[in-house]
Amino acid sequence: MDREENELRVTDRRRIFGAEPLNPEVEEPSLKPKYVEELEARTAAAEKQVQEVKARFDQLRQQLQRETDETRQRLNRSADERAAGEKAKFIASLLPALDDLNRAIEAENAPRETILEGIRSIATSFESALTNAGVEPISSVGEQFDPELHEAVDTEETDREMDGKVIAEYSRGFRMGDRLLRPARVKVGRAAEQFKQESV
Repeated sequence: MDREENELRVTDRRRIFGAEPLNPEVEEPSLKPKYVEELEARTAAAEKQVQEVKARFDQLRQQLQRETDETRQRLNRSADERAAGEKAKFIASLLPALDDLNRAIEAENAPRETILEGIRSIATSFESALTNAGVEPISSVGEQFDPELHEAVDTEETDREMDGKVIAEYSRGFRMGDRLLRPARVKVGRAAEQFKQESV
């Protein structure tokens, strides 16, 4: 046999302190107790879950804001369209009165009674348009003076029965629902005794 074949191979398996570990992938043993590691792992998982929930919340909040903005824009557009439609409807209802006015102008040589009849027709058309738009005239003559509805521009001595009541109307007042469009300009009656006291 050859001498090379008879040689023994020896491997030194002793550990040398301070030397690098043979397998660098093997981790150092943890010096923390196991329950601390579990708590840290749970905390990390909880923090991750909080971040996910927060991200989802932010996403939902942005989506809700977008939907709210879109709904507001849609409602504004709808309200604008409705207002424009109501305005157009009101103007269309005034056009017959304008036609009647033009006819009255053209009929300048017509008899007086015919012109008066045309003017009455115009007033009726106009009042009808206002009524259809929800406008109501304010009752005045014979009513108790109401500073919320009437504007007193004059007073006149009257008997006690008409004291504080409207005895004449200079221009009609109008309201639409609860909103006063214009107060009625009126003359208010004052009892003779009260009228004298105010004059003194």
